Amino acid sequence: MNLRRSSRAAIAPAVLIAIVSGCGGGYSSGSGSGSGMYNPPAPTASFSTPALATSIHLGQSVLLTWSSANAAACTASTSATGGAFTGTVPISGNKSVAPTATGTVTYTLQCSGSGGMGMASSQMVTVGPSILSTLSTITTIGSTLDPVEKGGNPYGLAIAPASAGLITKGDLVVCNFNDGATNTQGMGTTIVGLHPTAGAMPYSIARSAQLLGCESLAMLPDDSISAAAWGANLNPLVVPNGTVNNPFAADTFDGPWGEAYVAAAGAAPAALYVSNAHSGAIDRITLNGDAPTAFTEIAKGFCVSGVPGALFAPAGLTYDASIDTLYIVDTSSYSVVAFAGVSAIGADGVVVNGNCGATTPTPALSFTGASASSARVIATGGKLNAPISAALLSDGDLVVGNGDINGPATPNLLFEISPALGFVGTPLQLDTSGTPGALFGIAATVDTQGNEIIYFNDDNTNTVNMLSH
Repeated sequence: MNLRRSSRAAIAPAVLIAIVSGCGGGYSSGSGSGSGMYNPPAPTASFSTPALATSIHLGQSVLLTWSSANAAACTASTSATGGAFTGTVPISGNKSVAPTATGTVTYTLQCSGSGGMGMASSQMVTVGPSILSTLSTITTIGSTLDPVEKGGNPYGLAIAPASAGLITKGDLVVCNFNDGATNTQGMGTTIVGLHPTAGAMPYSIARSAQLLGCESLAMLPDDSISAAAWGANLNPLVVPNGTVNNPFAADTFDGPWGEAYVAAAGAAPAALYVSNAHSGAIDRITLNGDAPTAFTEIAKGFCVSGVPGALFAPAGLTYDASIDTLYIVDTSSYSVVAFAGVSAIGADGVVVNGNCGATTPTPALSFTGASASSARVIATGGKLNAPISAALLSDGDLVVGNGDINGPATPNLLFEISPALGFVGTPLQLDTSGTPGALFGIAATVDTQGNEIIYFNDDNTNTVNMLSH
């Protein structure tokens, strides 16, 4: 009998646990070791990132990764400036969160279950000022006028990635939109280079009718220069010794306007992205070295209108390799657009519904097409006034310059734009002459100490300048 009673005593609690668990309830009793009663395990919660104290710039996101055990529900919380990490969250997961102000923030996770409650706090995150807000010194590098042809109005600007031919690594490469003889917009045919030191003199890289109306530049790893020649309706490739070739002659352009180079990564080949000022399309040219292997129109529908000096079109193409995202500055809608996972976007995968018409700016953008979910507007309106140029900062934010086509009260503003938060900080006026339309080409890099440097063309003075600490 004792054996049979002992057997029942071992089985009964197991049956009771199954019943209680099925009802979603809990069960507890005395704590004596001989009581045979079930005590549900207490929930635990933890953050795995940030594992250490983290420092970011305002505008950046921090990736929070959390997990829990023995929990049925979790609630997130943070300070008022911590960003969007509040309310009910999954019992495990991750989320990119962008703090909204400078200072320090922590993130808290509270998880509950039948055994009670568990809580965890992340390490402290220090949020420093945005990059643009720390830059104030403007230094003139030198004139962009071609030494012989004298054409100016510098539009395209790029930083040489290597030393080859006429070009030294780190040189600033500029193309001029105007010709020297008549100073007519869209008639420039020259590309010049400058060493990146104050007082540098421009040297000629190329002069060619195939460069007519050069609006933007992208440099390949071997220092070849891809040029958006709006006036010639070509996209020539200038080799480092200055020879102008046309390897993309078989491709169909419609007023090339913006340029971005993308290096090969994984299974994705190298590519050039080109925007078109007449059709509002974005094209991808896949490359094997400097040779094209395919041509695909990946997006269409951006609004276009106007003439040189007041031309509205998708411009300022900028690529972030860390997240495979192409940014487009849409002059017509006064906005900045992101195409995430751009390497995977197929033919006309994004159709832009710009509501093109007589109004300026045009209405807010929407997107359709097979890859519509990859497209989003990251900033619009505010003090943007026909924005036309952009560059990528070291923290993943963009700097974007106004084209000032409509003559704003405060011209020549440069903005910092975060993909997570939109506008960050206060815009900076780079040309205080009062004459609008000074900012076109922009390029960004860091010096040997890791300090951010922004180079920009000033069309009012036909110079390239450096913005630094």
